[in-house]
Amino acid sequence: MENDDLEHVAQILQQDGVILYPTDTIWGLGCNAQSDRAINKLISIKGRATEKGFVVLVDSLEMLKCYVQEVSPKIETLLSHHTRPLTVIYPNPINLSPLVCALDGSVAIRVVKDEFCQELIWASGVPLISTSANISGKPFPANFGEISSEILRAADYVVKYRQNDRTKAEPSIIVKVTEKKELEFIRK
Repeated sequence: MENDDLEHVAQILQQDGVILYPTDTIWGLGCNAQSDRAINKLISIKGRATEKGFVVLVDSLEMLKCYVQEVSPKIETLLSHHTRPLTVIYPNPINLSPLVCALDGSVAIRVVKDEFCQELIWASGVPLISTSANISGKPFPANFGEISSEILRAADYVVKYRQNDRTKAEPSIIVKVTEKKELEFIRK
């Protein structure tokens, strides 16, 4: 990705804009996970219920520790050795908008290994929401070509990177940290 384009996307995110971008899994709509204004805009675009919560992307284990109260050694090991994208549901997040949380107060966070996503998060300096690039209740797009014109028009910026990639992508694996600090796989 061009540095100018990356800087432009970072500015949009810092100004509470919503972007359409390729994540480490599927194409997603994203915004600053600390901004109520940006999240409300994203909720409006998707037509999504507010109580569902969102996936938040961070660029490193160090950044993750800014948004959760504890990262157990078991999770650190899993994150460092897992090859597929892995989203972990944590209880009681910190420093994030309450709008990203599920009804039980938990938040789903993924440490991305994808170089583009890492650069985007680093350039913007904020954790990003990642939600599928579709209207709520409709199928998620497996590649850029499947994204509806309604979503394309609604985003403040559409990232150019990977638009021609027609590889079918899949959502991440989801695991939850239980009260007993055990891991429960929600989606494999």
